[in-house]
Amino acid sequence: MDIHTRQLHYFIAVAEELSFTRAARRLHVSQQGLSAQIKQLEHGMKVVLFSRTTRCVELTAAGEAFLTDLRGTLTGLNAAVERARSAHRGERDRLVLGTLEGAALTLTEPILAVFKQRHPGIAVEWRQSTYQDPSAGLASGAVDVAFTRRPFVDTGIRFETLFAEPLMVMVPVRHRLAERAEVFAHELLDEPLLSAASADPVWNAFWELAAHRDGRSAPVVTRSNSILQELHQVATGAGVVLTVACARWIPFPGIRLVPIADTAPNEVAVAWRADHETALVRSFVDVARTVRDSHPELVARLEKPDYSDRRVPLRR
Repeated sequence: MDIHTRQLHYFIAVAEELSFTRAARRLHVSQQGLSAQIKQLEHGMKVVLFSRTTRCVELTAAGEAFLTDLRGTLTGLNAAVERARSAHRGERDRLVLGTLEGAALTLTEPILAVFKQRHPGIAVEWRQSTYQDPSAGLASGAVDVAFTRRPFVDTGIRFETLFAEPLMVMVPVRHRLAERAEVFAHELLDEPLLSAASADPVWNAFWELAAHRDGRSAPVVTRSNSILQELHQVATGAGVVLTVACARWIPFPGIRLVPIADTAPNEVAVAWRADHETALVRSFVDVARTVRDSHPELVARLEKPDYSDRRVPLRR
């Protein structure tokens, strides 16, 4: 079976966009060439991965199964390539830092500044992950240390908590809750939910309010890979999104952010693999801990934000 990694990346793009047009634009290739590559992939696998009509593109059962397994396979492959490259170069003059969107927010810059002062000869290489990998590269071993958001499946991973950020719900401007000062979790349980494109059950359970659902499944209507995708989808009325308080810093027309009064906050931590606790990793963690403890005002603003800038009046 002759399958190229390019075809696999093309497949993932179409599966996430559910549109050959949008996927081609995202990949910077022609739609005709993309379609030809997907057909070659299906021919080589002897399965139909997509159901195509004039109105929509949908994954078949075979496509869904392939997508679930493929993401982990590509992550592992990319990590193996990076480890081989590092071994070839004999590199230990760098630290590979994994992040999700936002990294450690306003603590990021002072942490990196102090680390650079302590290790002026060490280059910090950033690797930003999507929602597909809540471990930000730690699970596959692609990074040395990471800024993560808990909870997620964290076997073999250690943490140093930096702060815990309150949750908000992102709704369209004309939504019934848009003008509220705050909402409660039970008011969101029947809302169509836009969730993350992650296969991590612990991560999904947190962001889908599983702790408030008494075992019922969340009404997830679609899954996104980034906050930008979520902003666009909410603005069009596709559903609501659970997010964190820092999302109010992103100006976007057509949405409102409302604090959720009774959910656990989202913990931001610096994390590392227990089996890869090098001297450089320990130093980075120590720097993060020191910066956190020396900037209590930053931590306080992150954990108890001022919601007056969320572009909707608060009614007390």
